[in-house]
Amino acid sequence: MELANSLTPQVSDQNYILFAQHGWADNNQMMLALAADLVPPAVRVIAPSLNYGMTWLRIAPLIADVEQLATAVIEQQAPLPLRIIGHSMGGLIWLEVLHRHRQWWPRVESLVLLASPVGGADLGRLVDPFGWGVGIAADLGQDRRPLATEVAAGIRTLVVAGDVDGGSDGTIPVESTKVPGAQFQVLKGLSHPTLRHHPRVVEAIAGFWAAETPAQPLTSCDLIDYLRRIPGMTDAHRRGFDQSQPCLTTGDGLSLRIWHHPLAIDHIYVASAQGDCLYAGYVGWQHRQGLHEALDRLSSAALPNSRVKPRG
Repeated sequence: MELANSLTPQVSDQNYILFAQHGWADNNQMMLALAADLVPPAVRVIAPSLNYGMTWLRIAPLIADVEQLATAVIEQQAPLPLRIIGHSMGGLIWLEVLHRHRQWWPRVESLVLLASPVGGADLGRLVDPFGWGVGIAADLGQDRRPLATEVAAGIRTLVVAGDVDGGSDGTIPVESTKVPGAQFQVLKGLSHPTLRHHPRVVEAIAGFWAAETPAQPLTSCDLIDYLRRIPGMTDAHRRGFDQSQPCLTTGDGLSLRIWHHPLAIDHIYVASAQGDCLYAGYVGWQHRQGLHEALDRLSSAALPNSRVKPRG
């Protein structure tokens, strides 16, 4: 699997991560072009190019590849919001990944499905009418509408379909793309491959994003989860909290506080707006650098109304 803009840590003025996934018998070039027209250069774009031959076989290994990459990015990166775009089978892959990782849902600002056969591709059913598992046809012919409906109930979702013949984009029927609870747009005259990258598609997605409500601020659970994923972090007692100094404060009054133990053991705390200790942890001297790098990533993650003080 080839990656684009994927696992290299970045510090920038970005305020979300964009995942863009291509579909069957394709590579990531059109998804990268679409992303380039949608987002500023500072935004981190994750657009993996899946093994072309494998897209003709079964979907399970493709789901596993995307899931593995997404998990690595999400666990490594400061808790930025996520936006997801999937074309055709790429949308189905992300529905499956999101279904497995409900803990990500609060971070997902939006999901965009471009010409994804959520109700099952009729061509897939024609090739494999009895569901015997004839290559990728069996997977594309599967009805995932119940799963998609569940996802759309928890994540703001846009479905975009094309129509070139009064009912389909030439490959996928318009009806098979519809998801209860999702916003829906039909773009007349656009074919299945054209929906990967076209000015009208860019306009539809940008309009959907622009109408979006602002991302929810970080909660104490977000901060605690982020700290616990730092290598070497160990849950601890609150001792040292009274001597700690704030190193980051959010607009809602939550703060991260740090105390440098004389034995080179850094203690980190999450404090409420009222000054109560909500979490305490520490790292040893061998993990101090990783802790401070993680705090730098967090402070540069465009937290709304946050302010950062220099570390001592």
